[in-house]
Amino acid sequence: MARIPAVKRRKLTPPATDGEDSSPSTLEPEPDTNDFFAQAASWNLEQDYETKPRKGKKKEKESTRLPIKTSDGLIQQVEAAEEKEDADSDLEWLGVEGSDEEVEEKPVEESKIPIRQQILQAKEELARIALMLNEDPEENSGAFKALAQIGQNKNTTIKKLALATQLAVYKDVIPGYRIRPLSEEDMETKVSKEVRKLRAYEQSLVGSYQAYIKELAKLATSGKASDSKDSGPSLSSMAISCACTLLVAIPHFNFRGELLKILVGKLSTRKVDDDFVKCRETIETVFRNDEDGTPSLDTVSLLTKMMKGRGYRVDESVLNTFLHLRLLSEFSWKASMNHIDKPSRGEEEIRGKKPKEKRVFRTKKERKILKERKVVEKEMVQADATVSHEERDRMQAETLKLVFVTYFRILKLRSPSLMGAVLEGLARYAHLINQDFFGDILEALKDLIGHAESGDDVEEEEETDDETTRNLTREALLCIITAFALLEGQDAAKAQATLSLDLSFFITHLYRTLFALSLNADIELSAKSLHLPDPNNPSAPLATTTNNKINIQTTTVLLLRSLSSVLVPQLAARAVPPLRIAAFTKQLLTSSLHMPEKSCLAITGLLGKVTKTHEKKIAALWNTEERRGDGAFDPLSGEVEGSNPFATTIWEGELLKKHFCPAVRGGVKTMEKNVLGLR
Repeated sequence: MARIPAVKRRKLTPPATDGEDSSPSTLEPEPDTNDFFAQAASWNLEQDYETKPRKGKKKEKESTRLPIKTSDGLIQQVEAAEEKEDADSDLEWLGVEGSDEEVEEKPVEESKIPIRQQILQAKEELARIALMLNEDPEENSGAFKALAQIGQNKNTTIKKLALATQLAVYKDVIPGYRIRPLSEEDMETKVSKEVRKLRAYEQSLVGSYQAYIKELAKLATSGKASDSKDSGPSLSSMAISCACTLLVAIPHFNFRGELLKILVGKLSTRKVDDDFVKCRETIETVFRNDEDGTPSLDTVSLLTKMMKGRGYRVDESVLNTFLHLRLLSEFSWKASMNHIDKPSRGEEEIRGKKPKEKRVFRTKKERKILKERKVVEKEMVQADATVSHEERDRMQAETLKLVFVTYFRILKLRSPSLMGAVLEGLARYAHLINQDFFGDILEALKDLIGHAESGDDVEEEEETDDETTRNLTREALLCIITAFALLEGQDAAKAQATLSLDLSFFITHLYRTLFALSLNADIELSAKSLHLPDPNNPSAPLATTTNNKINIQTTTVLLLRSLSSVLVPQLAARAVPPLRIAAFTKQLLTSSLHMPEKSCLAITGLLGKVTKTHEKKIAALWNTEERRGDGAFDPLSGEVEGSNPFATTIWEGELLKKHFCPAVRGGVKTMEKNVLGLR
């Protein structure tokens, strides 16, 4: 049977009595405070302090400083500053230790280098690194990072110096070919020591150049003004200038797209400043200097995407850059503004034979080898020319497609600020437009003229807040020029026969606007002309405040281009109906009475050419006995055929013979001689 453990018993504390503490007892007795104070009273504090060892006096240090001469002329000895000793703690002799915390000493501020000295040192360092890279860039490939490190300085002037130095270095050391990234197979392939060294240098160059382009893009988009006290350009302007210089100098190298994005981003703004003009001129230079077509395709692609993303709310000078593309003269056929010339072959250009060279004696074997070598060289030249020509044509075809897409979209949207540039561009590219698009373009042009006559576009322009001033008269004339330029382009005769294009709408509109144009006071002024505002209309904007149009030609020049296409076209000039020629001749002579001197002289010169070409068709206008028309002449008729021009005579010539300008009087006499056959 298991034994039950005994219960543990505790001794209870007896209850506390009055005057006694009820706390439990401890093993050690509580010390008596009265004994402590009784012993402390018998301590001899002075004796303990006296027996404590004392610190000896420090020897005086000799002064090692030279005497100085004060401003009063007295010579004084400069004494070194004595170090202050902290007093001993009063508790140290009692054996009480002080705190372990050390007194923190304030850091001594280093003397700052003056900014001018920093700039001078940065110049010397940049010059030294640039000299090393120019002498041997392969051996000093690590210096590219040193240049970039200096460019991270907070001082704006040093940043500008670093950007300019890197620009000059990269222009000098970048090779004339594009460096491709190394693949895994290339890395695993065994190569010689020289090739490995060259690859390492090329990869270092590409990496540093990429970092430099990223820094330019970052600074160009910052838009912050310069923080330095100098009056130079801001960092953003400096970055844009560097990007423009690189794009013109080395357009073939890597990261061309990144440079183009910097320029296109600046052109997307509506504010036209110096940086905007510089970017636009750089793109025009790239278009003119492009030989293979790839840089032009990349640039046009970025521009079209930017304009589409902004809803074509851009400055019209951006759209005018398309007129500088080399495909206007190189693609398919060479063309000017008014006519097309077939490219002449090289054999036709050489009219005479080359002089015979002095014959060199060669053996039969040497002549055979030389003949075979010439055949191989000829085949190689032909192969290279064929490949480059096909590649260039393909690139230019893609570029032309993007240009036409942009023009057609803007034409359908009828953007007020871009209509002049689009119409002029279509007139220039008319010889390259496919015949399938002729009908669509003519319908868009008719719609544009119809809205201008009805005034719908004017109401829309008043509703929209647009900074540019729209000139509907110039746009109508450009529509007429574009319509006739389509027929004067490549294979125009076939297009007119197959498509049956009817241009009577444009001819009628031109006939209706002759009187209004003759009374226009600004007929001889272009967008660049300087003239005073209308005093009767103070709210009218100044001509100098409007942006320059692509067609800086005056209204008179546009009118002459339109009339030349209608009356004396380059194709089938003698097929123009006599009724049309007579009606326009009568209206032009009447309008010339109200025109300024230069415009009147231009009209008489055009009519001299018309009378020389169509002398027999309009001779009845100068001779009353040969009148072939019945009824009365209606000068205000809206239709050319309804005016009945042969029912009247040219009486305006007698007034023009008394014109104050001798050239105008001579032009009238020339017309009469052409009609009478006395030329």
